[in-house]
Amino acid sequence: MANKLSTAVAMAVGLGAIIGAGIFVLSGTAIALSGAYSLIAFVMVGAIAILVALVLGSLGYMMPHAKGASYSYVYGAFGSEMGFVTGIIMYFSFATAVSAVALGFGAYLSSLLGFAQHIDSIGFAILLILVLSVVNLIGVKKAAKMDFGLVMVKLGVLAVFVLFALAFLFMHPHVLSTNFTTLAPKQGIGAIFAASVAIFFAYTGFQVISTLTDRVKGGPRKAAKAIMLSVLISLVVYVMVDASLMLLAPASSYTITADPLTFALKSSSAPQWLFIVVDIGALIATTSATLAMILASSRTIYQISKDRLLPAVLRKYNPKRDVAVNGVVVTAVIAVLMLFSGNIYIIAAVSNFGLIFAYLMSTLAAIKLKRLHMGLMPLPFYPYLPVVTIIALLALLGGMPKEALAIGSAMIMGLIAVYYFFREYENKRVVKLKLFK
Repeated sequence: MANKLSTAVAMAVGLGAIIGAGIFVLSGTAIALSGAYSLIAFVMVGAIAILVALVLGSLGYMMPHAKGASYSYVYGAFGSEMGFVTGIIMYFSFATAVSAVALGFGAYLSSLLGFAQHIDSIGFAILLILVLSVVNLIGVKKAAKMDFGLVMVKLGVLAVFVLFALAFLFMHPHVLSTNFTTLAPKQGIGAIFAASVAIFFAYTGFQVISTLTDRVKGGPRKAAKAIMLSVLISLVVYVMVDASLMLLAPASSYTITADPLTFALKSSSAPQWLFIVVDIGALIATTSATLAMILASSRTIYQISKDRLLPAVLRKYNPKRDVAVNGVVVTAVIAVLMLFSGNIYIIAAVSNFGLIFAYLMSTLAAIKLKRLHMGLMPLPFYPYLPVVTIIALLALLGGMPKEALAIGSAMIMGLIAVYYFFREYENKRVVKLKLFK
C-alpha cells in the first residue's frame, strides 16, 4: 500500500486538472458572452460534469485497472474500432489541452516579468512542458503529491480573491443592483448555452482520476469519491469566483480576454500586492493543470498501445514508478508542436470536441456493460442517469462552434479510415453481423 494514493491526493489530481486555466481565463469569456447568466451556465455545466462523474465512477468498478479512462471503457464495451476512434480523439484532446494551458502559463509569466508577449510566452510554455514531463517521468506518486501542493496554494489564492470581492461589496453595496445587469450578444437560454459551450473545457479534468483508479487506496469506491468531490469543489469555486468578478466590475464591461481576474482588480482599484498574488495563482493553476494533463494523456496512449492498437514503442512502461515513459515523451512533443499552430481557438475546440465525444461514448459503454453485468456495476438511477447524461452531452455537442464540429467530424472519419487501412494491411478477418432477424 506504500505506493497507493490517498483519496485526498487523488482528488487533488482531479482538481489540478479542473481548476487550471479555465477559471483564470474562461470565466471572463463566459461573462462577456452571457453577462450575469454566466452563473447559471457554470451551474448547468457543473451539473453535467456531475452526471458524467457518476458514470465514470461506476465504470471504475468494472475496470479498476484500466489506465485509459474513457478509451478503456469504450474498448471493453464495443471493441477495437470504437475504442481506437475514441481513444485517439481523447488522447489528442488531452495532449492539445497541455499545449493550450502551457501557453496560458507562458502568457501570464511574460506579463508578470514584462517580457515581449508572443515569443517569450511560447518559450516559457516549452520550458514548462519539458520540466513537468520530467516530473511525470520521476513517477506518478511524486507527480500527484506535487499536484496536491499546487492545488492547495491556488485554492488559497482564489479564496483571497473572493474575500476581497466580499470586502468590496461591504464597502460598495450598490454593486448588487448595478453590476449584474446582462448586456450580452445573446439573452436568456441562448446566452446560457453560449457560455456553457465556452466553459465546458473548464470542468473536464476529473477524468484524470479515472486513469489512476488502481493506484487509489480503497480502490474504485474511493476513486469514485475523489472524482465526485473534485467536481463538487470545482463547481462551488467557479460560482464564487464568477460572482466575485461581477461584484468587482459590471458584467457588461467584460470582453473576451485572457486575464479577467486582473481586469476585475483594475476596475476595483485593488492594491498592488493582490495583483501579484493573483498572477502567481494563475501560474500555479496552469502548472497544476499541465501536470495533470500530461499524466492522463501519457497513460491513455500507453493503454491504447497495450491493447495492440498502436505501435509497440508506446508500450514502454516503468512498473516501479508507474510511468508510461514513451507516452510522456510523445505527449511532450505533440504539445510543443501545437504551440506553433498559431490558433488557440482551434486547439481548445479540438480539445472540447474530443472530451465531449469521449464522455458520450463512455456513457453508452456504461449502458452496455450494465446490461452485461447487472449485479456487478453500481450505476445509480439506472437507466435514467445515463439517458439524461447522453441528452445533455448531445446538446453541448450540437451547440459547439461550426469550426469545432467540422474538425471533430473530420477526425472521426479520418480515424475510421486509418483503422480499416491497418486492418486490411494486417489481413484481419472481416466480421459480419446480422442486426435483424
